[in-house]
Amino acid sequence: MPEREWADKDYYATLGVQKGAPEADIKKSYRKLAQKYHPDANPGDTAAEEKFKEVSHAYDVLSDAKTRKEYDDFREMLTSGFGGFGGAGGPAGAGGRRIRFEDLGDLGDIFTRAGQSGGGGNVFTDEIFGSIFGRGGGARAGRPTKGRDQETEIALAFREALEGTTSSLHLTEPGGKQRSIKVRIPAGVTDGARIKVPGKGDESPNGGPRGDLFVKVTVVPHQIFGRKGRDLTLTLPITYPEAALGADVKVPTLDGGTVTLKIPAGTQAGKTFRLRGKGGGTNGDRAGDMLVTVNVVVPQKLTKEAKHLLEQFAGLQPESPREHLGTTSGSKG
Repeated sequence: MPEREWADKDYYATLGVQKGAPEADIKKSYRKLAQKYHPDANPGDTAAEEKFKEVSHAYDVLSDAKTRKEYDDFREMLTSGFGGFGGAGGPAGAGGRRIRFEDLGDLGDIFTRAGQSGGGGNVFTDEIFGSIFGRGGGARAGRPTKGRDQETEIALAFREALEGTTSSLHLTEPGGKQRSIKVRIPAGVTDGARIKVPGKGDESPNGGPRGDLFVKVTVVPHQIFGRKGRDLTLTLPITYPEAALGADVKVPTLDGGTVTLKIPAGTQAGKTFRLRGKGGGTNGDRAGDMLVTVNVVVPQKLTKEAKHLLEQFAGLQPESPREHLGTTSGSKG
């Protein structure tokens, strides 16, 4: 629903995208800016924190198709339907009268009623002018109604998403009022998850319960680890001799340490080993596991001696992996 600050806030410019940009471009730009200005990446930098709040609120508006349309319609109305801005009061109204946003009453209620009436342009215009010039408008009388639900997005580091964290969220209420709340993000949350926080949305305009808050989660990928449910995943390169003869190989862990994985002789490429309790997170009273999939790396360049030894090995190893296909012939380089 519309907010008074929509009049002078160009959220497209805040995110560095053009009006009409596809949703994917908006999300890509938001992720880049959120990582750049995230308070964890800029400790003590109040300017970066304010920029992060601006970027987050701009994305809140533009990431939701319905809210984005309301924002676009509202901006279009101000620049064309009311004929531009003037002074601190806002756009100029019919007959040259200066309109103050305080005169508009509950903008969200106006949009809601216009939408319920079929979304017609005349209904919307009548509601706006009625609110300004006394022909109706204002919050509807009657029983208390629930406040508006809010939606925001949070960018989490890989480990924060795996283990859970408590994050401070900065929200903007109707009228531009800022507020901060702390939200507990559960362990194991996945990229794209949508978390409902009951009673943390906007206040009711007439004494009803607060709306709910929905938090969309973006998880920043890790450089080497992936996730499968609550477990970590890792692709581990090993050499042909290590796969054929067996070896003890050091495997990195999420906390920066290492753990030894015993590779049995004759291990095939794609084999996955489970290291119990080495996933770095917790699931109740059990730590997650690490799933290590080995990738046998074939050398791209061989020394003359290494090539000679491999040719000798090929002659000493008559077994063919293609025997079950009915053909055992091969070619020699």
